[in-house]
Amino acid sequence: MTQPPAIFDSALVARHLARRTESSDFVTDLVLADLEDRLAALIREFPKAAIIGPDLEKLPTIGRTASATFPFQRYAAFAGDNDMPPLEGDNYNLVVSVLHLQAINDVPGYLARLRAKLAPDGLLMIAALGGETLTELREAFLAADAQVFGGASARVAPMIQVRDAGALLQRAGLALPVADVETHVVRYSSPFALMAELKALGASNPLVDRAKRFATPALLSAAAAAYAERDGDSDGRIRATLEVIWLSGWVPHESQQQPLKPGSAKTRLGDALGALKP
Repeated sequence: MTQPPAIFDSALVARHLARRTESSDFVTDLVLADLEDRLAALIREFPKAAIIGPDLEKLPTIGRTASATFPFQRYAAFAGDNDMPPLEGDNYNLVVSVLHLQAINDVPGYLARLRAKLAPDGLLMIAALGGETLTELREAFLAADAQVFGGASARVAPMIQVRDAGALLQRAGLALPVADVETHVVRYSSPFALMAELKALGASNPLVDRAKRFATPALLSAAAAAYAERDGDSDGRIRATLEVIWLSGWVPHESQQQPLKPGSAKTRLGDALGALKP
């Protein structure tokens, strides 16, 4: 099969992460707290579970549902040129992918490989940065590039759109697919403070087709001015959007709820609605 063209430079992402200087990471902390809440709502046991994420030390070793506590096998995302972490064995009851999918070149293939690692009635949960993340920074750099260099360059990576997520889960052969979005607006003292944090977190431009010329002081100043004009607040601070998409789906199993076959209903919808009339 033909491999899709590479959008992200996986080896470069790994190098960026290895050079991180910022120990605190509120994005990962926020996602992991949300994961804890989502697991706590499930009445289910997961004897064999794996979790994948860019910061191995931050990943939990223990998970908890409403009915059980279970251990996580932890795997580092972006560990090399291969998008897929080397999960040991198969028949996992739960696989969680945290902040990895947004920098995967072959998203359908990634989902299919994770699905293949799951046992029947196993659950796949994914948290990824959505398409509205850093949209303000993206627009600011587009304006600055046009002003300084007379054209646009890809400086902020594209991210998955929630409208595509459910179809991707179904394509991977997962049942009962669910996709939802958590949107957060974060404020910074200046565009330069946001850029500095992204670099410290190892979140610099990961695109294969990234601009070959360095960001000059003139470009950065133009981007900061465009950012402040478009998305600045009256107190001088600027806004940045963080969108987290959550995806979940189950490996099909006979115990799961099944849709009724067309024509199998025993009551007409019109009769049911008529019975509700006063």
